Parts: sequence; C-alpha cells; structure tokens
Amino acid sequence: MAELTYREAVAAGIAQEMKRDESVVFLGEDIGAAGGVFKATVGLFDEFGPVRVRDTPISEQAILGAAMGAAMTGLRPIAEIMFSDFLAVCWDIVVNQMAKSRYMTGGQMSLPLVVRTANGGGSRFGAQHSQSLENWAMAIPGIKVVAPSSPADVKGLLAAAVRDNDPVLFFEQKSLYATKGEVPDGDHVEELGKAKVLREGTDVTIVALALMVPRALEAAERLAADGISASVVDVRSLVPLDTQTILGEIAKTGRLVTVEENPRLCGWGAEISSIVAEEMFYDLDGPILRITTPHIPLASADELEDLMMPSADRIYEDVRKAID
Repeated sequence: MAELTYREAVAAGIAQEMKRDESVVFLGEDIGAAGGVFKATVGLFDEFGPVRVRDTPISEQAILGAAMGAAMTGLRPIAEIMFSDFLAVCWDIVVNQMAKSRYMTGGQMSLPLVVRTANGGGSRFGAQHSQSLENWAMAIPGIKVVAPSSPADVKGLLAAAVRDNDPVLFFEQKSLYATKGEVPDGDHVEELGKAKVLREGTDVTIVALALMVPRALEAAERLAADGISASVVDVRSLVPLDTQTILGEIAKTGRLVTVEENPRLCGWGAEISSIVAEEMFYDLDGPILRITTPHIPLASADELEDLMMPSADRIYEDVRKAID
C-alpha cells in the first residue's frame, strides 16, 4: 500500500479508471495543465492528453451539459464542479435531466457519469463557498450520492462511481484534501451503498459522514478514556443508504448519535433518525441525538466557523451528556 493524501487519491482513482477504460473522459475548469484549483488532478493532463482531459469555459451549465451528452452517446465522463455551491447554477441539469433520463426513457438510456465537487466547510471560504450540500442531492430520485472520508475510500468509491451506469454526485470534503492514509495499490474498487464500521462499541453508535468521521473517531477515543464505548459508522453513501449496517450497530448499543456538517433542518441525520425510530424504537435506550451545524449560513470568521461546525470536542461533550 502507498500513503497518499486525500487529493492524491482523487487523481489516483481517476487515472485508474482512465487506464482501464478508454471511454472515460474528464472535463472541468482548470483541471488540465493547472492540475485543479485544489491540486486534486495533477498529472492527469500529461498522462492522458487534451482529448480525454479537457479544460472547459467558466460555465457549470456547459460542463454538465457536455458531460450528459457524452454519457448519452457512449462515453463515461467525469465532470468537475469546482465548489459544490456552484451546483446551484446548473441544478436544473442535475435534477430535471440527469436524474430522470433513464426513468423517462423506460430504461432505454443509461447515464454513466460522475460529477465530482469540493464540498463543505472548515477552509475559510465563506458562506458561498463552504456549504455542505449532499442533502440537496439526497432528496432527488435517480441520483446516487457519495461522500468519502479517507484517501482509500476516495480511490475505491470514485472507481465504483465511474463504473456505475447511473449518475453519481461525488462530494469531496475540501478540508480533508491534505489528510493522509494508506491506499491499496493496483485496481481498487469499493462498493457503493455500503457503510463501514470503523470502531466497534457497546454503549452508543455514532453515525458520521466525510469530515465528521475523523472527528467522531477522535471523540470516541476520548469517550473510551471515560469508560464509554462508542461505535463509529462511516455512512460513505447516502444514496443508496446502507440501513442494514447502521441498524445493526444501533441494535448492539441501543443509542444513536448522528454527526453531520449540514444545517439542522432536513439533514441526512434526520432521515436516518426517522428510519431508526420506525424500525427499532423499542430497542433504543434513550433519545436519538443529532449533532449538526445551526440553520444559518456558514460564517467567514475563523472562530465563528469553528464554533458552528461540529468539532471533536462538541461530539465528546454532547455524547457524554446524553449518556449521563
């Protein structure tokens, strides 16, 4: 295994699939010679050339329109939207075209494309460039939604997304780009729609996604020092959602805590909480706890952004209060 950063794993995953399948193409703003605004695509232009790695104009509609047309006519495009916030500019293509094409053609047409985007806060980009928007996509039938937390999952889940015959929105948490981890060499493919239990516990189950996963793991370590055994589940994929793994862990502990970077109203944690309340209410030993950002735009000031986003300290303190 090689140790790669989260951003290097992005390039490794794309390169793996472009080598394996000549129908895979990649397009977006500054992804070519510049290597991407977050330097997550360095080397791809040199290796695969300007025909398969294409810089585009500053037009999100053009990027996704071209990607959709390419997918409809036999290619497997990967399109980059620089910041997930910019999906608002081209949301009609995602919601009304990509998500519905297979359904409206009665399955005669598939749409194998991936939309990669830098998502979430923690990097001081302000309210218009720091939103965590996977909830938007989760609400739309016909779109698969993936958000990895580690370099290994970046490579493996990105490969799976490219090979999938349906459109996938792939959310990369921008504050994780510099983090490092071991990544399997060679062909590495994970399974879409499969959560991962990163830590076994007996007292409480903490369910987290993307940036919140390492923070949940840090909080779990501190809880263990206090005699509280916490299970940590990395959701990884919101659509499909692996309810079997999540419910199985909660059955062992009797308690659920969801940790999400999203604003509280209509977050993915609310959906999981609803499923748990419906499926296993009488197995719970206490109320479900949701740890979220408040329902306000994310602040630009360092101290305010840190205060708003769930931290390891906050997770630790809130779980302690819930258990006590």
